[in-house]
Amino acid sequence: MSAAAVIDARGLRCPWPALRLARAVRRAGGGCFELLAEDPAAARDIPRLAEEHGWEIEQLPADPPLLKWRINA
Repeated sequence: MSAAAVIDARGLRCPWPALRLARAVRRAGGGCFELLAEDPAAARDIPRLAEEHGWEIEQLPADPPLLKWRINA
């Protein structure tokens, strides 16, 4: 499955990756998103955000320090 939209939050510190994801989901009214982030705090914040909203989330393989997820909202 390919992502409907890529959200590139590399170089942004939390909470910005989570805020960018939430804004993209809200603007699109849902869908499939791929999020790229580097802040280690995102490893905690992004899954928590997905759980709070009932979104499906899958962490994808990536070379450190990159973190990568596929989110179905």
